[in-house]
Amino acid sequence: MSEQAPDTAGRELAEEARDRVRFEEEALSHADQVYQVARHLAGSKEEAEELMQETYARAFRSWRSYTPGTNMRAWLLRILTNLNIDRGRRKQRRPPERSLEEGDYSLYDRLEETTGAGSSEDEERLLNRLSQSDIVDALKALPHDFRDVLVLVDLGEFSYQETAQILSIPIGTVMSRLHRARRLLKQSLASSLERER
Repeated sequence: MSEQAPDTAGRELAEEARDRVRFEEEALSHADQVYQVARHLAGSKEEAEELMQETYARAFRSWRSYTPGTNMRAWLLRILTNLNIDRGRRKQRRPPERSLEEGDYSLYDRLEETTGAGSSEDEERLLNRLSQSDIVDALKALPHDFRDVLVLVDLGEFSYQETAQILSIPIGTVMSRLHRARRLLKQSLASSLERER
């Protein structure tokens, strides 16, 4: 009987090692998507790489808490967004929030004012005038809560349900934050266009 106990323990260790390898392989298969979202959340390439490394370090440390067969990508992105939120709080670099009024200008409002009707050609022409740094700056200026939702839904192409799971918030909050984030982003981009004139 004492000989069987070491065999059982050995099999359990071998099984755990196989589970760990499967977990790591599956987690690493999502590395490009995790980096893409990190790049949109972080201010620079270096910060994105650091955020991604922290995400994988935390995932590998707590690999046993992952339930096999569930959405690995969502699980990793929840870790990523939580780390990003913590990072933002530590830096305390939250920009001042402005209240949104009914008459706030948006990129589309300005398109209609300048062209009479916001056709897709006019919109495309104006968007081409914006530099990539204008867009990145506008994204960075969004409050973290709004930016996280906008990045996950519009850039990461997650559904509202997936975004709600990743951020651990209700779907209604996702929709509300996304609406406000889009309005703030449009305002910021419209201001950038105005400054270029």
